[in-house]
Amino acid sequence: MYQRTRRVEKGLNERLKDHGLYSSQWSLLFCLDRFGPVSQTDLWKYLNVEAPTVTRTIRRMEANGWVERTEGEDKREKIVSMTPFARERFDAIQRDVIAMESDLLRQLTEEERHELHRLLSKIE
Repeated sequence: MYQRTRRVEKGLNERLKDHGLYSSQWSLLFCLDRFGPVSQTDLWKYLNVEAPTVTRTIRRMEANGWVERTEGEDKREKIVSMTPFARERFDAIQRDVIAMESDLLRQLTEEERHELHRLLSKIE
């Protein structure tokens, strides 16, 4: 299972390379598109990734113009949001990700796709 996951991640990173992103950065952008501006804490909890890892990813993305951080209600809290730069590029990136997913699933029947989705949703 690990080898398959690595293969999928490698394929995704190949698609994202033209956009200057990696899969972990795409995950973060996807969350921000879905939920809007959120705290760093909410991001690492949702993504199920260690806080320092998310912080490093955010710093890198902030330096490259993809996200910005602002103070939350509590001065210790940082709110992360997409920049206009990221917003302008999001749809094109998402199209590439969807195309990659379609390529992966092309060899499965519709019934097999539903079964795969059902089984993956059982894994925590």
